[in-house]
Amino acid sequence: FKKVADHIDSLNNLGEFKPQELSNTVWAFAKAEESHPSLFEKVADHIVSLDKLHSFKPQDLSNTMWAFAKAEEPHRKFF
Repeated sequence: FKKVADHIDSLNNLGEFKPQELSNTVWAFAKAEESHPSLFEKVADHIVSLDKLHSFKPQDLSNTMWAFAKAEEPHRKFF
């Protein structure tokens, strides 16, 4: 988990990730109870920076929100 998180965290931009891929990533970390605060912060920062959330299906948003809650990773602008 750490290698994957570190790799994603090192990317300059998460723009190539589809909403479901972002959702699945944070969901997997939360489900496995693997902590990586900077990964969660990077994902949240990316989502917040998007002009429109129209590309996110309700399930994507729901799974993402669940992951942040389960992992106890707050992000003021995201919530």
